[in-house]
Parts: sequence; C-alpha cells; structure tokens
Amino acid sequence: MSKLKFIFLGLILFFYGCKSAHVAKKIIKHFDTDFYDNQFTGLLIYDPKTKDTILNYNGDKYFTPASNTKIFTLYTALQVLTDKIPAFKYHIDRDTITIQGTGDPTFLHPFFQDSTALKMVQNFKKVNLILNNLADDKYGPGWAWEDYDTYFSPERSSFPMYGNVVTVNNPHSLQSIPKVVENHVQYSSTKNARDFNANNFYYNPKSNKTVEIPMVIDSLLIAELWNSILPGKVFITNYSPKKRNLIAYSVHSDSLYKRMMHESDNFLAEQILILSSSTLSDTLSSNKIRNFILENQLKDLKQKPRWVDGSGLSRYNLFTPTSFVQVLTKLYTNVPRTRLFNLFPAGGEFGTLKKWYAGNPKPYVYAKSGTLGNNYSLSGYLITNSGKTLIFSFMNNHFTKPTVEVKSNMQSILELLRDN
Repeated sequence: MSKLKFIFLGLILFFYGCKSAHVAKKIIKHFDTDFYDNQFTGLLIYDPKTKDTILNYNGDKYFTPASNTKIFTLYTALQVLTDKIPAFKYHIDRDTITIQGTGDPTFLHPFFQDSTALKMVQNFKKVNLILNNLADDKYGPGWAWEDYDTYFSPERSSFPMYGNVVTVNNPHSLQSIPKVVENHVQYSSTKNARDFNANNFYYNPKSNKTVEIPMVIDSLLIAELWNSILPGKVFITNYSPKKRNLIAYSVHSDSLYKRMMHESDNFLAEQILILSSSTLSDTLSSNKIRNFILENQLKDLKQKPRWVDGSGLSRYNLFTPTSFVQVLTKLYTNVPRTRLFNLFPAGGEFGTLKKWYAGNPKPYVYAKSGTLGNNYSLSGYLITNSGKTLIFSFMNNHFTKPTVEVKSNMQSILELLRDN
C-alpha cells in the first residue's frame, strides 16, 4: 500500500471514529434526561466488521430479557438440530409400532398441521405411545400461574397435539379443533376461558373471534385425542424394553424457527428447547440442553446468564446486553446473512416489529423484541444508511410509563445510529 493510500485510509478511520464517538456521546447524554430517571436501561452496540464496541451503557449489567430469551433458544436449535425436525423416535415389531415423543410441537398444530405421526402409524395394528420421558414440569419456573387459560401459555409436553390448545370459533354455532373436545366447550361470559385444572372451556357468547385456549395435558386427554383419529389402535405405555433407534422427521426446521421468532410464540420456543434436548438422550430436559450449550458452545460468554426457560415468560431469567451481542455475533458469523435475517422480525414489514422501525424503502432493523409488564427489550441487527451492519442489544427494565413511549425513544436512538 502506498504512503498516500495509507494516509487516506487513516483519515477515513479517524473521521469514522470521531463520528462514532460523537453519536455515542449524544446517546449517553440522552440517557441522562429525566425520561430515564425511574427505569433501568442498557445498550451495547458492536461493529462485527471492525470488532469495535461503539457504545457500552450498562452492557455488563443483568436485565429481565422477556422474549429476547428466544435468541438463545434459536441459537441452541441451530447448534444441535438438523434441517428437518425430529418428530419422534420409534421401534417396529411386526404389526406393532412403539413411538416416543421428542417434543415436536408441529403435529396437527393449527399453523403447521403436520401429520407425519398419523401417516406413519396408521398402517399398524397396534401403536404403543410412550409419554413419560419428559423431565420438565408442564409450566416453566417463574411463570405467572394466572395465565393458565391464555393463548400464550400452553403446557409443555413430550408429544404435543394441536399445539396443546383447543381452537374455538363461532361462525353459526360453537366449533372446536380438536373436535373431540367440542362437548367440553360452552357459552359463558366468565372472565376465565377454562377451568383451572380441568378441560372445561368457555366462549363469550357476544364474541365472534377465533380463540385458542390451552388444554390440560394428561394421558387421558392424549388417549382421547388419538382415539378420535385412530380408534382402538393407540395405547399409552410408560415402558418398553425395545430401544427406539429410528427417527421420523416432520417439517423443515427453519419454518419452525421463523414462526417462533416472528410471532414470539412461547409454546414453540419451549418445545424447541425440549426438541433440542432429544439430541442428548431419550429423557427430554430443557434444563439439560441449556446447561450443555452454556458449558460448551457458549462457555466464552463474558457474563453467564441465569437462563431458566425457552420463551422468556419467566422473570427469573437474567441476561446482559453483552451476552445477547455475543450470541448474535456468533449467529452473524456462522449463519448466511439472508437466512439469518429471514428468521428475525423485520422492522416495518413483518413479525412483532411490523409497526415499528420501518425503513425507507427497506427494513433497517432485524431484531427480536421482548415484552413483560414494565419491561421492553430489543436485540438484533441494524443496517446503517452507509450499508454497515451493527449488532445491538437495547434493554429497558422497571419503567412505569406506557411501553409505547419507551419504544418511541428507542426508535429515535436507532434512527440516529442508522443515519450517522
């Protein structure tokens, strides 16, 4: 490189550094305004090309991440699962097939409507179904108990069916999927959509919306659901001496990850962690796969998170902006850009960011949001007007003002980064 070119490059880097420092100073000054007096905020901005940290404001402090946790769930799945989702493990003995769930949430799911298991077993005279291989409780630690009847809080299980929810609508009369529980659905103006611990469902007679209500998952319900599609063939069992070495596969993995990330689907996130644990042993355990990932692929994290579930529903989760940026950087380095950005919600276009961070004409933010009461965070990728890609994690905890005001402030800061 000639001396003149070297000097020119040096000047470019110098002015870029000055401009970055100016923007960082402006953002930190903004954080000193009274808008942030009664909340806890962290922001880390990283340039993966130059490996420079542009801004670090409380980046090493722990925050409640809410659904930003799904970034770790996505990373885990991309590390251990293949291009197709393992639907179940099985063993064949003449006219009998024994199947054991892997946690695949797509079987007869309202969105995916996968029928791999049904097609596989319908030609056998007898189907033994093993259900007791899940070590997890049906709810995650720290989940709000009063959410038991809400669409975003279905129970976890080893062999989900219909997304573990009953879908109810009212075009002319009450109808449900699965149809077998239709006689357990009735009109009622009660505030709860289901009895606390029983599969009795309630639909507001004044409503015409389609609603999803979590089912109580137990062996009796599973037997009833299977018997409705394969009468007299399916038997629930807790033990089989035969090793189930064969694996059947269902949907393409990216379709599952994309749905989980775009819709911030808690049920899919929980089941994806359980699915990932099926690669370690026949006993399904989201705790086991979390520890495995933290002790191996993520052993270099600067701050080890307190990571307790796959969805972020739990307030026990604690992560730092630095940890999110580290994982996002690993994804950016190892996953093709087009594929990676397709998995994340895009500002102004689709997913949970459809109404925020719109670009002109293209999105400038590809990121995962996370919302719990008094908490909102956003972590992902930002494309500047100059074409540079920045990785960021912007976390806000403990505010009492409306979330829309916090989002508006965040959008102003991200636009400042985009434009400068």
